[in-house]
Amino acid sequence: MEHRGIESFEELNDLFMAWAEQVANARVHAETKDVPIERFFKDHTPNVPSPRALSEAFRWSLVRRVQKTATVSLLSNRYQVDPVLVGRNVELRFDPENLSKIEVYLNGLSVGEAVPFVIGRHVHPAVPQAAPAPAAEDGPGIDYLALVEKAQRDSLGEGSISYRELPLPGFAVLEDDEAGAGSKEVS
Repeated sequence: MEHRGIESFEELNDLFMAWAEQVANARVHAETKDVPIERFFKDHTPNVPSPRALSEAFRWSLVRRVQKTATVSLLSNRYQVDPVLVGRNVELRFDPENLSKIEVYLNGLSVGEAVPFVIGRHVHPAVPQAAPAPAAEDGPGIDYLALVEKAQRDSLGEGSISYRELPLPGFAVLEDDEAGAGSKEVS
């Protein structure tokens, strides 16, 4: 392997699996005088777990106390649960990569799902709601930068210096009769 060079852990794992299947588990073992893979399957047929059982095996589990607001805190998020569970310790089972589905267990029995808790304004349905304000099409209607630019132009007046019109350092101003008005680089 040192002579060949290994680019990544994935390549190392692939090469190890190939060696284990082709060499280590396929030749006669010095102690047992059996081929390891044949010895493994002689008295045993492995069971392949169902996708559900495999998924369950890798879920995380944490115990939380249900607050009086029928919510639980999990990894800096709040979830709402059944109000019957207030004051009880419940087990939350979840996939840490997907916190949108949290199963709640009480004494080992599933009692439903915890849903993300959303805080909103409560208004009785009989109260008429005000229509939302229409969105402005062109922003707030005041162009602040245009006002600043106009004030700057107005403040210059006659005989004032505009920094925009000053030549850049390293450039000389050309007279109108030389190759057009403007400036050219001075070396």
